Amino acid sequence: MNSGKYLNVWLLAVRPKTLGAALAPIMIGTTVVFTEGKGHAGAALAALLGALLIQIGTNFSNDYFDFIKGADTEERLGPMRATQAGLVSPQAMLKNFVLVFGLAVLVGIYLVYRGGWPIVIIGILSIASGILYTGGPMPLGYLGLGDLFVLIFFGPVAVGGTYYVQSLEISEVVILAGFGPGLLATALLAVNNLRDEPTDKKVGKRTLAVRFGPGFARAEYLAAFALALILPFVLAFRTDAHWFACLSALIIIPGRSAIRQITSGVKGIELNETLAVTGKLIIIYSVLFSLGWWIG
Repeated sequence: MNSGKYLNVWLLAVRPKTLGAALAPIMIGTTVVFTEGKGHAGAALAALLGALLIQIGTNFSNDYFDFIKGADTEERLGPMRATQAGLVSPQAMLKNFVLVFGLAVLVGIYLVYRGGWPIVIIGILSIASGILYTGGPMPLGYLGLGDLFVLIFFGPVAVGGTYYVQSLEISEVVILAGFGPGLLATALLAVNNLRDEPTDKKVGKRTLAVRFGPGFARAEYLAAFALALILPFVLAFRTDAHWFACLSALIIIPGRSAIRQITSGVKGIELNETLAVTGKLIIIYSVLFSLGWWIG
């Protein structure tokens, strides 16, 4: 395999479209802490790098474990998985997810130096969740617990951790703000599980969409989306400030197509478009929220 094709294969395995969910909470946490005059550029960059490495490591881990467990088959409706497609051997994928998580640990050493034991706990739990989402004897994603962990770790944990490692303190407001990207990341997962519900059911992957049916997954998406839109207004009323952060609710405009697809009963491979739109909305939401929060 030539070098260009090799890089393309690993870029496919990285799944760049998923990285927005890791970037968004770091953006929000950093914005909040800098507006309070407590920001730390070095810690912010390290938090961003660590979050991206953990997301990439999780993607590699999921690629490996879903293939090993037989969840990725020729019936797969989502984007191509490198291991399932035979582009990367299981051994190479295993080696690389361990390597990437190892790099995340190295970045974490600096963050631990900054923030102490709370960062150790966040780091260990984040990496463990990334592996145990599809790995281990009782994978979180196969038990229907993935949604809860995505809400927590892509929300309050990521935003609060980013804030804490810079300011060395925490606040109720920043934890509440963290639910915005967490809810949208949960909506993203709900679409993914809705699309894969028929194939997941066959292999015993009991996501919430499998346990409670496609109707539940559609309702979960709409509820998570709606709560993310309401949250900036709650924060503005609570702080009596940062009203411009409510501009993030404008994602309802580009999000209409995704909502229409969810409510109209679109299923199968057509939901890949809904997935792509939702991934973009997470970034747009975080940019609008951060700009609005900065303006005041």
